[in-house]
Amino acid sequence: METQPRYRRRSSVVTRAAARPEPPSPRPKPPIPRRTRLAALRSRNFRLLLLGQTVATTGMWAQRIAQDWLVLSLTGDATAVGITTALQLAPMLVFGLAGGWIADHYPKRRVLQATQAATGALAAILAVLTLTGHVTAWHIQLLAAVLGIIAAIDQPARLAFVTDLVERDHLHSAISLNSSTYQLGALTGPAVSGALISAVGPGWAFALNAVSYAVPLIAFACIDPDRLPHPRPAVRAAALVPGGMRGLVRRPEIWRPIALAGAFSMFTSSLPVTLSSYARTLDIGPSGYATLTFVVALGSMLGALIAAGRTRTTMNGLTWTGCAVAATYLLAAAMPTPWSLACALAGIGMATTLLFTAVNATVQVAAGTELRGRAIGVYLLVFFGCGALGGPLIGAINQHLGPRIGLALAGAVPAAALLLLSLSYFVCRPAAVLPSGVSRRPSGAGRESTPHTRSQLP
Repeated sequence: METQPRYRRRSSVVTRAAARPEPPSPRPKPPIPRRTRLAALRSRNFRLLLLGQTVATTGMWAQRIAQDWLVLSLTGDATAVGITTALQLAPMLVFGLAGGWIADHYPKRRVLQATQAATGALAAILAVLTLTGHVTAWHIQLLAAVLGIIAAIDQPARLAFVTDLVERDHLHSAISLNSSTYQLGALTGPAVSGALISAVGPGWAFALNAVSYAVPLIAFACIDPDRLPHPRPAVRAAALVPGGMRGLVRRPEIWRPIALAGAFSMFTSSLPVTLSSYARTLDIGPSGYATLTFVVALGSMLGALIAAGRTRTTMNGLTWTGCAVAATYLLAAAMPTPWSLACALAGIGMATTLLFTAVNATVQVAAGTELRGRAIGVYLLVFFGCGALGGPLIGAINQHLGPRIGLALAGAVPAAALLLLSLSYFVCRPAAVLPSGVSRRPSGAGRESTPHTRSQLP
């Protein structure tokens, strides 16, 4: 008699438990709150890197403006300015992959200390030649080529080192903040350079750049390697074979953003060449040239701050951003006055920074830790290589057809390349390959098939 009610109670409990709905399947993580999107700044090592970067890029941009203006003053030829830009970018074609290999196999902090010291020494040599009155155009071009070789080693290590200083969840924020320091240097460097050129000559801009490299050297020395959240993984000998590079090229989430960056870099990297030609055509002098460059950097700074709030990127987003870059170049070409041109240049700076920051983050996240340095090497090879090819071309166009035509072609040609790339993306895309491998869905939450999942593995 007593067991039956007890059995009934147990049966009712089991029935109620069976009637409960199954717990929902795990959902994708919600977007990172805005208050944590700048969480990369919590890392002391990352703050030290940003400090050194800000000072070094300010001096570098001061030298870049003075270098272009000095070559234009010595030769009177905008093509010579484009050749100087090409010589500074071309070494990435030869040494870019080697720089990525070095970033994967040697301590990045030591590599960066060596490259910063060498870059400061080159700036000091150029300052001495200019201040003593012995500088010629070939001196500047030779030093620009050597600087390009050092940059081919420095850039992959620098971009990969950013990811070693922060947690994986803060990667997009760290890359965008690192880009913002570059744009901050581009914002203040031209203003400082224009003031120095007008007051005491370009030689002191080179001297300022040489002195500025003391700050990143001190910052790198203060970085604590024991506090790095991602220690450098041990690289096996098998990783040295070229199969890893072939794997990078075969992965669409890597090569499509890189191809997009190359199409735009061929013309956007030569924007200072076009602006120097504009300044000479409009007779606004070095201060006017520095002002136009300052406006571009102001827009770039705004774009970097917007990019710092992003937590994911997609191929569709990259395509629309590329359309915005092309549209702003075409708009700038139609501007009739320097003031209206300056407004369009601010839009160029913002859209270009959003594009290249997103491409940089896409490539780094998709490559993974083991191949990140080499993936950055490929990206920089395409970026600087296309920029080197576009430098003399844009310089010749500015010299013979005028800077307005140079701006128009800088918008029209990349727009055509973007159209072809987009058509190939949508026509050749199989059902298993989703846009951009950066925004990954949790397992079981999406409909990704096995081929796409395999393509995500480093």
